[in-house]
Amino acid sequence: MTKVILVTGASSGIGFDAAEAFARQGHRVYAAARRVERMEPLKALGVVPLRMDVTDEASLEAGVRTVLEAEGRIDALVNNAGYGYFGAIENVPLEEARRQLEVNVFGLARLCQLVIPSMREQGSGRIVNISSVAGKTVLYFGGWYHVSKFSVEALSDALRMELKPFGIDVSMIEPGGIKTNWGIIAADHLAESSKGTPYEAEGLRESETMRKAYSMRLLSNPSVVTRAISKAVNSRRPRARYRVGFGAGTLLFLHAILPTRWWDALFRLGGKFKF
Repeated sequence: MTKVILVTGASSGIGFDAAEAFARQGHRVYAAARRVERMEPLKALGVVPLRMDVTDEASLEAGVRTVLEAEGRIDALVNNAGYGYFGAIENVPLEEARRQLEVNVFGLARLCQLVIPSMREQGSGRIVNISSVAGKTVLYFGGWYHVSKFSVEALSDALRMELKPFGIDVSMIEPGGIKTNWGIIAADHLAESSKGTPYEAEGLRESETMRKAYSMRLLSNPSVVTRAISKAVNSRRPRARYRVGFGAGTLLFLHAILPTRWWDALFRLGGKFKF
């Protein structure tokens, strides 16, 4: 059955890949992002680009209204928009920490609030939130990013229980190491926030480790995440969690079995890959 699907953060990486995949499956896809021009190639597949800033209330309302007025329904919402700002808790300006939460948590939550009434009215719907293994573990200098992803985990679990009676399923995708620009951007932020501080030496070393990790071939292609998103949207009985990508299972296994001091020491001494 053809579904109307809204995908956020669709101008690059996982979001772009997912929008393209859904269009090729024959679904009606609305791809949302701030940089509409980057989604021009998707138009050839019938995807409708939407200019949307998930930190702007008017933008969110206008985007959802556009889809509902054109299609009369939204069958699936894929909350993919997000970014990471790494740095010591002490160093990251609270303005930047709040922005990270606005994008990764509150923007996601507000979009859910906006689409739930129409999904409830039609008696069905899928909400797919892109979380991370970072929502289950804490890595060196990733504090505020982890705060945001732990929040996505809790929010999604609560939504899943609340919405089940209305025929709305909520799934989380928990990627490990995926080869996108995310890692480079997070590494740049870490270097930027560490310079001239007591954390400079450690922060710059860790930043370089992250860059090296994201330049290697071990990391998974965004398509592995897209396949999980597709299962969450198209399956008759979607799972609550889909854990995919390089190191995802291993990282969580180690986190479960290692004493806390061992875990801290392992990543402070320079784990090779950051997620």
